[in-house]
Amino acid sequence: MSELRFTVDHEWLRLERDGLVTVGITPYAQQALGDVVFVQVPELGTFGAGDEVAVLESVKAASNIGMPLDGEVVEVNATLESSPELVNEDSLGEGWFFRFKPADTEAIHHLLDQDAYARLTQESAEA
Repeated sequence: MSELRFTVDHEWLRLERDGLVTVGITPYAQQALGDVVFVQVPELGTFGAGDEVAVLESVKAASNIGMPLDGEVVEVNATLESSPELVNEDSLGEGWFFRFKPADTEAIHHLLDQDAYARLTQESAEA
């Protein structure tokens, strides 16, 4: 398993051994949102980077989850629809949203690494 990569929208991505990419939201995003009460996972299919693919509602706000890279969503975490609290309990594990086959596997390496994401969240906290 590769290290996690991150988007500026606080999504994490993990390139799996099978070439698929697993996507979820970061603990930073989960804490900012508060208790997650509803998750609508994406439809299977092909999406472009930035397309809104999922919806997340918390006690504080509703948020759209965007497709981080061009690719085809091939698996969703349907458990979240009946147990959205998994996002609160384990956002980096069982609280994942979907898996997709990227159009360009190398594109994940252009996203933020751990250090760059830490700087981003630090700057956000100071703002």
